[in-house]
Amino acid sequence: MKNFETLLWEQDGSGVGVLTINRPKAMNALNDKVFVELQEFIDTINNDQSLRALIITGTGDKAFVAGADIKEFADFSSEEATKLSLRGQNVFQQIEELGIPVIAAVNGYALGGGLEFALACHIRIASPNAVLGLPEVSLGLIPGYGGTQRLPQIVGKAKALEMIMSGRFVKAEEALSIGLVSKIAEGDILEEARGMVKPMLKQAPLAITKAIEAVKESGKTNGFEHEANLFGDLFSTADFKEGTQAFIEKRKPEFQGK
Repeated sequence: MKNFETLLWEQDGSGVGVLTINRPKAMNALNDKVFVELQEFIDTINNDQSLRALIITGTGDKAFVAGADIKEFADFSSEEATKLSLRGQNVFQQIEELGIPVIAAVNGYALGGGLEFALACHIRIASPNAVLGLPEVSLGLIPGYGGTQRLPQIVGKAKALEMIMSGRFVKAEEALSIGLVSKIAEGDILEEARGMVKPMLKQAPLAITKAIEAVKESGKTNGFEHEANLFGDLFSTADFKEGTQAFIEKRKPEFQGK
């Protein structure tokens, strides 16, 4: 893995990697350089068979990602803004489509593009001081990196519209109550995120990948059909044969990801 200017990377022996957005002087705000490096990072880990889970967080204890760098696009034309939106959507979609668990460790402010980043992750855990929101309407805009699509799926259309149209922020307790985050960390947020993925690492890797793919299709017209096809696909895997044999023999399975 190359050294990045705006990202920090570490991976432990169990296959859990931690990606940290590292722009502390800008509250880890997203700018052009961050998106370029995020794409390079995704391209790299797509070929890394040793990576079993990914945790994403921000440097420091004030911000996960405080938003987009507004100064970069304040003078954009409509055409330039559309391209900016499509690029952000594309990068976050690639995060969402990773075949491993992706956990957002929201360690402070997650606003605008920062919350949209967290929404693209499969699960969100928040620190007690976390503040989340989509305040784009206060700039005369709407969320442009997928927020209008993902937030309703997670908290429902009415709550999503209320948050988006008011631009208000929600604190950790409310975020937990509406299902925006799955847990509020009681101690070190990265350790608790690692604890969250630990039982996932014991499961069949291919089944995890198919589960992510199936859940992504929930609510769509062909969601049930897609689930059935993925379910059937897994019957041809060595992990399925190992899992069922281990169940019959009353032992722990030894999955190989095959």
